[in-house]
Amino acid sequence: MKLLGPAEIRALARKLDITPAKKRGQNFLHDPNTIRRIVAAASLKENDVVVEVGPGLGSLTLGLLPVARHVHAIEIDPVLAAALPSTTGGASNLSVHLADAMTVTALDPPPTALVANLPYNVAVPVVLHLLAAFPGIEHGLIMVQKEVADRLTARPGSRVYGVPSVKLAWYADSRRAGRVPPAVFWPVPNVDSGLVSFSRRRPPRSDVPREKVFEVVDAAFAQRRKTLRAALAGWAGSPAEAERLLRTAGIDPGVRGEQLDVAAYAELAAADSLYR
Repeated sequence: MKLLGPAEIRALARKLDITPAKKRGQNFLHDPNTIRRIVAAASLKENDVVVEVGPGLGSLTLGLLPVARHVHAIEIDPVLAAALPSTTGGASNLSVHLADAMTVTALDPPPTALVANLPYNVAVPVVLHLLAAFPGIEHGLIMVQKEVADRLTARPGSRVYGVPSVKLAWYADSRRAGRVPPAVFWPVPNVDSGLVSFSRRRPPRSDVPREKVFEVVDAAFAQRRKTLRAALAGWAGSPAEAERLLRTAGIDPGVRGEQLDVAAYAELAAADSLYR
């Protein structure tokens, strides 16, 4: 399929009377080489079913359709959603869903991969929601603001390691997969973008509910500058109880939340389940 360049993107926007909406983070990708690079980095197999969030004018969608068995394009803008089948030439392996991605819980056929250009303000919740809702998603590649990419892929001890880092690590191994300059978008954003590649793995513990682990993570990072004994006092009921649970899990009560990996948080949640 012919990919969309700058002239085609602007012509299509004029035809649809579309003005990029800042509140929806609409920065349309218009560089065919970048699209090919993203598709190649996604390492899609011919039997992969891809979910793409925010296809916009269809530039990345056109790159995905020839290499995937099926593409689910989830678009919240009704004008863009209605135009996508025509833009892609009525591709038989495309399903367009007019929806907020945070509300989507069923797709047929079920997705096996996530490939998307995500607005920075919704990137983290959307990725975490889709990984929870669709356990068949085994791998993916997302493009997000560089700072978001840094946070998602940060390791314990890093200055930017936090809640997104730990929660993504519950589901998958992740890594930075490159930088994308502002010039390949229309309109040109004020920030660089980054590519994040991930592959699903087993959670560190299968006997502890994800929600319980995430509750501990949220509490630990709510007060980053405090030791875990102090930061988890509200969650545990008291500083003394927090210390008891931390020691049961084999964790020094004097460390801070950014020093623990996801496996340690799972151990802490398991200790809490044991005693309460």
